[in-house]
Amino acid sequence: MPDAKRPASPFGPLDFQLVLLRRMADHNPDLVENARHELGVPIADMREANKRWQAMLHAPRGRAAASRYRSILGTPESSVHRKIGDLDCEARQWPVPLWPDLRFEVLTAPNGAVWNEWLVRAPGATPPPLHTLDDLTPWSCTVDEAARAFAPARPLEGTAPTRWGLAFTAPDTQGVRHRCAAEFTWGLLQRTAISD
Repeated sequence: MPDAKRPASPFGPLDFQLVLLRRMADHNPDLVENARHELGVPIADMREANKRWQAMLHAPRGRAAASRYRSILGTPESSVHRKIGDLDCEARQWPVPLWPDLRFEVLTAPNGAVWNEWLVRAPGATPPPLHTLDDLTPWSCTVDEAARAFAPARPLEGTAPTRWGLAFTAPDTQGVRHRCAAEFTWGLLQRTAISD
């Protein structure tokens, strides 16, 4: 009789980092490969983590998004009330060991619905200097940082879930301004294209 398949270990912070990386692999496979090696995880484990994540998202009686993050990542490092325009929400943040200067942030409505989930700069961490197109390297900044550095920026529809885009104008190193479109995955910059 064949051995019974051993039960899967609980889905935890390492698995969640692999899910973040899996989405980023479409744009920056080399960075993802280096990060996966840094985590000491084989590629099969990254595929398995993504498969389990997708199963959780689509389970008929799965957890609500807010409680799913708490069960995976534990108690948030911080949880603060935030007002965005007329909207009241709670911002919960967790550390992400792969990116020590970032936090995974989940914004929830008063009824517990998740409005947004992405990587942001950790409180007190120094944001990157963003002055020219050359500063916009993959994984260098978050959506909010790019939008502030190159204001006014206009949001663009993402090409897939967990992806965001920004349109803005930025100078090159010679001071010539260009219309640009930047793409972010889980809130972290993946690529920038000149559109003019």
